[in-house]
Amino acid sequence: MNTKILSRSAVAIAVAVALSAGYAVGSRHTDPQIITSANAAALMPAEAAAKTGIPDFSGLVETYGPAVVNISAKHVVKRPERRSMQQLPIDPNDPFYQFFKRFYGQFPGFNGDDGGGAQDDDVPSASLGSGFIVSTDGYILTNAHVIDGANVVTVKLTDKREYRAKVIGADKQSDVAVLKIDASNLPTVKIGDPNQSKVGQWVVAIGSPYGFDNTVTSGIISAKGRSLPDENYTPFIQTDVAVNPGNSGGPLFNLEGQVIGINSMIYSQTGGFQGLSFAIPIDEAIRVKDEIVKTGHVSRGRLGVAVQGVNQTLANSFGLQKPVGALVSSVEAGGPAAKAGLQAGDVILAVNGVPVEDSTDLPSQIAAMKPGTKATLDVWRDKSKRQVAVTLGSMSLRKVADNAGATAEQGRLGVAVRALTSQEQSAASLSHGLLVQQASGAAASAGIQPGDVILAVNGRPVSSPDQLAQIIAKAGDSVALLIQRDNAQIFVPVDLG
Repeated sequence: MNTKILSRSAVAIAVAVALSAGYAVGSRHTDPQIITSANAAALMPAEAAAKTGIPDFSGLVETYGPAVVNISAKHVVKRPERRSMQQLPIDPNDPFYQFFKRFYGQFPGFNGDDGGGAQDDDVPSASLGSGFIVSTDGYILTNAHVIDGANVVTVKLTDKREYRAKVIGADKQSDVAVLKIDASNLPTVKIGDPNQSKVGQWVVAIGSPYGFDNTVTSGIISAKGRSLPDENYTPFIQTDVAVNPGNSGGPLFNLEGQVIGINSMIYSQTGGFQGLSFAIPIDEAIRVKDEIVKTGHVSRGRLGVAVQGVNQTLANSFGLQKPVGALVSSVEAGGPAAKAGLQAGDVILAVNGVPVEDSTDLPSQIAAMKPGTKATLDVWRDKSKRQVAVTLGSMSLRKVADNAGATAEQGRLGVAVRALTSQEQSAASLSHGLLVQQASGAAASAGIQPGDVILAVNGRPVSSPDQLAQIIAKAGDSVALLIQRDNAQIFVPVDLG
């Protein structure tokens, strides 16, 4: 391993010497149009790129690199219980034993582990990511998945100062999270307009891939407005910038030194860089950040339809001149679309005059509007265009029927809940309550678990996700939850920060 590193270093030194020699020869020319390494470095990055053909990122990194931070998120993972070896007789020559030993490490019952002793305690684990400072008083943007379920979040600056961060809120739909550290006069990034960026332009990422702090990589914008499976509400910026695990949450800069995106995910068969990186447009992230800081959660409009793309064959059958729009395949009963008269087979061509070029455009257009907003849809039906007025519902606060499995997430509290069915109420001898299906953030830190039933918040009974959301939104820094667990009722204090 060391031999390979040294040989590669030798090649790098040889290349550096050759480049230095080339610059030395070039510097003898007196033609003022010749750009040497010395005077190119003094140019702005965009100017240097235009005159040399090779962008210089050094000024950008020197100016804005200190605003990029390393984020360490510590979690507590429950190790599964292990059964005694009397119940699990194992032959060390069994190929299944060899498989488990190879991929999962030491197997219980061998080398001093009897497999049936005391149960292991919770096991701490940590994940690394990146973020960037957006205000001098310590607000930081990162990805929601970087800090998801974390008990302790630590932010490290380039000058090696470390701070315990407070999670202001996280929005899983957009994968944006907001942190706050107790500091002042911090370096910040400059926010740009991703709508002004063009495919083919140079971009730069700064982050902590595999924990290597403030690593700089570059590439170009490969595509814009990219929709990904199960990520319907964000029009991603696709790049070929080298982004790897640990880069998540870091900024994507244009050559003017402006942040235009948050590096969020990669497409990879190996888990490493393969030239397909995706960033959340910064305007969407800032909108989410402002809502989280103001209200603790993000509100999105909901139309209540399922849509699919329109290909040429479908366009021909519907009498459309070209394959555009979002074809409504089903309409949610009692939802906003149903109340407005939308039908399966309608093709939505525009929302408030903004064209829907593809079915993937519609979710982000609707989600960007507030619940209760009145929108006008241009709809193609029976080979003619008509307009339909609709009042949008709320994506996060859905009506939950007795037998529904839908959940409603409360950003500050960190739980996904649903109303108890009538059968569950009868079995538990309860008249109301919300079943916890997922717990993270503040709720998980307080010990709330899936399967718990939330009966009341600060003494107020709760029976619907809407009611819980309203109480949490108006709560202070902490609440007391009355829950039922294993036929016993207990109060659990939760620090909402």
